[in-house]
Amino acid sequence: MEAAMEAAMGGKGTAVIEVRGLCKRYGERLVVDNVDLDVGQGEIVGLLGANGAGKTTTVECIQGLRDSDAGTIRVLGMDPAVDGPRLRSLVGSQLQASALPDRLRVSEAVELFRRPGSPSASGLLSAFGLADQRKTSFSALSGGQQQRLFLTLALLNQPKLVILDELTQGLDPAARRDVWNAILSLRDAGTTVLLVTHYMDEAEALCDRVVVLRGGRVVDAGTPSELVDRHAHWATVQFGCPAAVRWPDGLGEIVGVREVRRGTNNVEVHGDRRMVAHVCADLVRRGEVPDDLSIAMPDLEDALVALLGATR
Repeated sequence: MEAAMEAAMGGKGTAVIEVRGLCKRYGERLVVDNVDLDVGQGEIVGLLGANGAGKTTTVECIQGLRDSDAGTIRVLGMDPAVDGPRLRSLVGSQLQASALPDRLRVSEAVELFRRPGSPSASGLLSAFGLADQRKTSFSALSGGQQQRLFLTLALLNQPKLVILDELTQGLDPAARRDVWNAILSLRDAGTTVLLVTHYMDEAEALCDRVVVLRGGRVVDAGTPSELVDRHAHWATVQFGCPAAVRWPDGLGEIVGVREVRRGTNNVEVHGDRRMVAHVCADLVRRGEVPDDLSIAMPDLEDALVALLGATR
């Protein structure tokens, strides 16, 4: 647990978010339990975990939308419980439960949230495919278009920090990629992003670090590749090999191989990620490369399943 806390506090550069000992109860239920978290300037940090892990409550406390029961929070050096009005001009957010009046048009929403002196929203509307919906009311937008409008509003005033909760929920694959590119561009321009997501491919594509919560506690944190190394480092090489055909001897002796399984018509070789190269090189050297050879590499989703399963 101490190592997990240290990793969660591993932000780079100046800390934009500093959380120490955050606790939040709903009645008798402890939803956030002694969470420490740092997010450094220009960093994208993902909060991961199953439903009910405390992710949304944590970001709501960070924004000053909920009062914490214990702990300290500093956002851009300010206390969100005290300096909420000042922070709102510096922080952009898109929350899971966001909503707008049904009759409010896209252009009206933009003008309502746009600060005087902020750049025109035309580029953002075009980037998120909403340029042709300027006169469309909120209720007439599809779910994906509503989500893109919330993202536009979150980025409208060029905030120093953006907090996003399920930012691509309801978007088609092409729209998701467009949003990812926009978020990476934000990071490259120096904006800090705190991201809550259930999509592991999204976390792997965007996040410099991820923090995993379970039962309101930090159970591990680090770069996506570090979590994969710690919790899902077994890869698989599989190829067809009918029972009547001789299969390569000595696979179990190859560096990194953990187990070799012979099925009715196939062979599976399991081991750490480095063994993939050694097994393939061995098959090439023997001149026995099967046409149906396939490789399964562990990813962040595998790591999260293993981690959360191990902490039950």
